[in-house]
Amino acid sequence: MLDINFEPFTEITTARLLLRKFSLADVPAMFALRSNTQVLEFLGREPLKNLDEATALVTTILKNLEDNNGIMWGICLQENKIQLIGSIGFWQIEKENYRAEIGYMLHPQYWNKGFMQEAIKAVVAFGFTQMKLNSVKASINPRNAASAALLEKTGFIREAYFKEDYYFRGEFFDSAVYGILNNQH
Repeated sequence: MLDINFEPFTEITTARLLLRKFSLADVPAMFALRSNTQVLEFLGREPLKNLDEATALVTTILKNLEDNNGIMWGICLQENKIQLIGSIGFWQIEKENYRAEIGYMLHPQYWNKGFMQEAIKAVVAFGFTQMKLNSVKASINPRNAASAALLEKTGFIREAYFKEDYYFRGEFFDSAVYGILNNQH
């Protein structure tokens, strides 16, 4: 079984990005991200309604980190290490199976610039080398062609397709599950 300890927190630097620990100072940016209808289009989640909900979300991210049950990085550009432009991390960590699910989102202003591809590669590498994961999965709405293409560009392979897998706002949606193994990385 995985023995995970996220303390001390590991910042990840890429060519253009800093992936850093969340703080309560990120609440307004998290609210802007999680209330944006473009960002949420394929996520099956309600938009945040106010800063209190954003505070609760950031607090949950920090609690999961403290309890070693999940790790989420705030994505920032190297030239502005304070301004949050997105998030990426592992949640639903299956310690007994050496597997975790990756989740990510980016403000639309930064789409189609290769930032998320850069972040995914770095976070997956962290998962395999530091966390000792055997596999990483991603579950997406298959209508999100951009996310599917992004996962495939970063080495993920579609492993499963579930018809009407989840229910949101009175409608059933399909899920596509992608995965990458440590030895494929």
